[in-house]
Amino acid sequence: MGRHLQIDVDGLHTRLMSVFGIVEQMIDKAVQGLCEQQLQLASEVIATDDQVNQLEVEIEEDCLKILALHQPVAADLRRITTVLKINSDLERIADLACNIAERAQNMHEHPYFPIPDKLPEMANLAKSMVKMSLDGFVNSDTSLAKQVIVSDRAVDQYNLVVIEELQGLMASDPKLVVAALHCFSAARHIERIADHAENIAEDVIYMIDGEIIRHNHSEYSPELS
Repeated sequence: MGRHLQIDVDGLHTRLMSVFGIVEQMIDKAVQGLCEQQLQLASEVIATDDQVNQLEVEIEEDCLKILALHQPVAADLRRITTVLKINSDLERIADLACNIAERAQNMHEHPYFPIPDKLPEMANLAKSMVKMSLDGFVNSDTSLAKQVIVSDRAVDQYNLVVIEELQGLMASDPKLVVAALHCFSAARHIERIADHAENIAEDVIYMIDGEIIRHNHSEYSPELS
């Protein structure tokens, strides 16, 4: 990699890391706002979304400038295209955090609704997947990326448990239906955050190995079967 290209790529990485940090905080605040009825945290998440949107546009513009100016090839090209895709996934994760925050605001009208115990555990795992995907990108570590892919199964299992509990609550008391639906929606958003973390992990593996494993996890790595 040429010196000027390296400088531009380093700047790109720095900006992407700042987005990762913002998005992680958004997930934390959104889930805390939901589970602990903290409206202020939910409002902070929603207010942050414009910042993430702006950063996404700036990073995309930087990527396109680098592609046009330096015309990178091979590994350098894979790295830039990976940043483009990760940037898009992070913006979607931020949107999902906002959706959770909105559900938290709606849940404020139902202060005594019993949040399923597995919901915060599910959220913590999804957030750890986002962090692992970042670490895999920063350290060019495919083993971390594979852990993210494996972890998605556990998030899916958590989601099924949460849905089953919410269905039970709705069946036991019709007055809980509205709150349960908000909670169900939040769980779905958390599950989608995990999916986007998995997308990032797949892109990290592509960046490092040059192999597209989307829809083909078990064939790529037998331990995932």
